Amino acid sequence: MSTVEYRPLVGAGISRVDGPRKVTGTAPYPMDFSVPGQAYGAVVQSTVAAGRIVRMHTEAAEGSPGVLLVLTHENTPKVGAGPTTVLGESPPAPLRNDRILHHGQHIAFVVAETPEQATAAARLVRADYEVTEPLLDLQDPRAEQLVDPWQMDTARGDTTAALETAAVTFRAVYTTADNTNNPLGLFATLAVWEGDTLTVHDTSQWPSMVRTTLAMVFGIPESSVRVLVPYVGGGFGAGLRVWPHVILTSVAARVLNRPVKLVLTRPQMFTSVGHRPSGVQWLSIGAARDGELVALDHRSLSSLSMEDNDYEPFTAATSFAYRCPNAITRDRQARINIAVPTSMRAPAEAQGNFALESALDELSYTLGLDPLELRLRNHTSVDPRNGLPWSSKALLECYDVGARRFGWWDRNPEPRSMRDGNWLIGYGMASALFPYFALPCAAQATVNGDGSALVRSAATDIGTGTYTVMAQLAAEELGLPLDQVRFDLGDSDMPNSTMAGGSGLTGALGNAVHDACRRLVRSFVEFARSDADSPLRGASPDDVECAEGRIHLAGRPDRGEPYVDILARHGLSELSANGNSTPPVPTELGMSLAGAYGAKFVEIRVDADLGLIRVVRVVSVIDGGRILNAKTARSQIIGGTVGGIGLALYEDTVTDPRTGRISNGTFADYLVAVNADIPELDVVFVGEPDRGTPTGTKGVGEVGLVGIAPAIANAVHHATGKRVRELPITLDALLL
Repeated sequence: MSTVEYRPLVGAGISRVDGPRKVTGTAPYPMDFSVPGQAYGAVVQSTVAAGRIVRMHTEAAEGSPGVLLVLTHENTPKVGAGPTTVLGESPPAPLRNDRILHHGQHIAFVVAETPEQATAAARLVRADYEVTEPLLDLQDPRAEQLVDPWQMDTARGDTTAALETAAVTFRAVYTTADNTNNPLGLFATLAVWEGDTLTVHDTSQWPSMVRTTLAMVFGIPESSVRVLVPYVGGGFGAGLRVWPHVILTSVAARVLNRPVKLVLTRPQMFTSVGHRPSGVQWLSIGAARDGELVALDHRSLSSLSMEDNDYEPFTAATSFAYRCPNAITRDRQARINIAVPTSMRAPAEAQGNFALESALDELSYTLGLDPLELRLRNHTSVDPRNGLPWSSKALLECYDVGARRFGWWDRNPEPRSMRDGNWLIGYGMASALFPYFALPCAAQATVNGDGSALVRSAATDIGTGTYTVMAQLAAEELGLPLDQVRFDLGDSDMPNSTMAGGSGLTGALGNAVHDACRRLVRSFVEFARSDADSPLRGASPDDVECAEGRIHLAGRPDRGEPYVDILARHGLSELSANGNSTPPVPTELGMSLAGAYGAKFVEIRVDADLGLIRVVRVVSVIDGGRILNAKTARSQIIGGTVGGIGLALYEDTVTDPRTGRISNGTFADYLVAVNADIPELDVVFVGEPDRGTPTGTKGVGEVGLVGIAPAIANAVHHATGKRVRELPITLDALLL
């Protein structure tokens, strides 16, 4: 079977098919769902960071109006452990013992007739503690350190010797702060039991994993759990795990034999659904006088909670970002009394790229070499780890297009040399990459008797445009108009899907949709090829094309017929096919799978007296492989850029060093980039479809954020002559 390659439908900037529901307020998010007879939950949180509970005082809450149940570690039914996924072990089960591991830990769960009654009663619950001194500094020597927790440390060549003999060496330490994901929508869970069958509406980026987790926790078959997430409204990684409040809500609903709904408050979001972990990174670089890298030594230490395993290898991408014969990457994690960290948009790369790209900028000044020229001289067209060519890589084109659009070569390269009145002007740039990631995925495609198509998978759309791009892809493969194709998601009863995270959903799900649609066309051809009344009699599935709702012989549109005619002659109301995708194996392909690449160019202005920083221009040139929808892909880069500006200049989850309490856990105190902080953003896509997968996509959800923070930091140095190695960059750092 053949199809017309890359029809205009795919790649076009089509508006979101779910847009009308969102702008009219009719898209149902998890917190919007209600069922008859539901009760309401509220969590009670620890006011200390370490120790144990000596006694719980629940009498006042239990006697409060409308209260139905108060769960503590003393009366909560025991549940099983959740699964270990690619992101690590499931977060610890709630209310399982009297230990306190962090400030804000759930210590009780109150259920009442109304949300107001539940909230009021939760305030009446008190605990007596035996308090111990918390560990809150990740460099505290008493903190347990996990060495190479993900078996991703790398070493090639003799880095120590190369550093000792290098003509130029550079060493620096970089630090990044805790950030909190903070999607606009509060996380919510509604749990409904009918006998031993559980239905859950949950704020999740991975419904299939939620189903698996709840089945394991409650010891029931996965077929007895249904997770519904038609719309999420954001997550940025916070929705990739099953958090304790989801289990608590489900436990309470089972105990009461009544639906229970919980909506977290904004302060509870800071301690209940993860955060980007803080870290310290040590970088040593050796180079020849001409800028050729001869040694890279990149080590990190990041924060981890007392009982969890969060995936965050800061240094991993350094091992293949540039050509360098001698390289070491080492990651360590320190257990301290903090809430469980989790993935946040561009996990690990947001932090690791800041250190690497800042260090290269510093090295360029040491060498007297242009920062972009240094990167050009160390570009690699093969994977330094194994010598295999990349499945695609247009980074050189990113550099060229970005530099010309931005006017990089027209600047005065000397620090503090460009000025407009009292504003110091700075230009900065950085490379960006986000590694390839994909997990197995499945989809089902159906053509109905009226000629329309329905494609389904248990995925989620967290704002990336999954509803739209999968409908586009299916329409292309089936040769149907877009308005004749519907893509459904957000239901764990649908074919199993991977997470909406790691920039991996579009590729994995797209390949599954591609497979399902092609299998479906083959099924139609198999019906027609032995049908004496079909114009396709005797045709092979490899010899047909699909267009305008018909299947016809390749190059012979007169030899074909509509789907509806084939269905009607065989007495079928519909025909379906299932498709799957699995991650390709690089050694079998003879190439290394490339993630997305990019070049970021930033202009900033700094008030010479106040240290106030303003981002003036950002040019992002991205190699994202085949772009399925230019409009939604551009939106992803814009959103990532905004997050990168927040990472660089504003976001810092501040923990009191004495108590472990988060002191800025509201939108009034936690700074994020807002409209007034964001200039016009220029986004350009370059490159070709990736050779590693059938659809040629690479994913652009994360790469938009990567590179922005170091580009800003590098621009700050160019503007002021001051080098800042700590995020976020605050005005006091420029006034000292």
